[in-house]
Amino acid sequence: MKKIDDLINNVEKYKKISVQQIFKSKKNTVEYVILENKPRLLKWFAPGFIRQMETEYKLLKEGSPTLNIPIICEKDEENHILIMNYILGENLCDVINSEKTTFCEKKRLMFLLAEWFQKFHSYYKKTDTFYIRGDSNLRNFILTDRIWGVDFEESRLGKPIEDIAGMCSSILSSDPMFTNDKFQLCEIFIKSYIKLVKWNLNNIWKDISYALLERIQWRPNDEKLLREYSNKILKRGLQK
Repeated sequence: MKKIDDLINNVEKYKKISVQQIFKSKKNTVEYVILENKPRLLKWFAPGFIRQMETEYKLLKEGSPTLNIPIICEKDEENHILIMNYILGENLCDVINSEKTTFCEKKRLMFLLAEWFQKFHSYYKKTDTFYIRGDSNLRNFILTDRIWGVDFEESRLGKPIEDIAGMCSSILSSDPMFTNDKFQLCEIFIKSYIKLVKWNLNNIWKDISYALLERIQWRPNDEKLLREYSNKILKRGLQK
């Protein structure tokens, strides 16, 4: 945090920033700020992640006129900062895991999420290759009157199945973990996506199983449970 605090305190154009909220981030610093009386998201990229800054900048610049993703307001190359419009809404992870959200509403959100991924993958499809969002996590989506995707520093060339499997692993492993409802929501999400696209998701159980194992590096306390359900899904699919 010291680096970005120094920037805000010492770089003239950032001195008038009013920090409203600091978000958790594994690699970079992300803050909701008021800049020139406008809500903005300020994202500072650590020195080792400048390539990711360029990736996110190019993706947002190209896709924001069409897709539900943030709009770039400014790129500060000297200080490794992207400034984007701030999307005021609820985090999708909190909505899906709230006891106040009905299962019917959760199903509707799975349809909307599948539609978001279909539009994203279709937009960035280049002949036989795809640009995928990467880091498919419920916390990287915001709900307003629609679903918005945020945080694209890990976007890369890949296969759509990687995003879909990653999202299923996120749904299943978010608290409460591995409930019957979560398995049903994943089924709805996958089937909704398949209906919308022209490509297939062969052997997605294998990819979901692998995606759960990948979460262990961020969730070491849940390693036993993640491994247990990774093995179950690999053997019998999305059956509780």
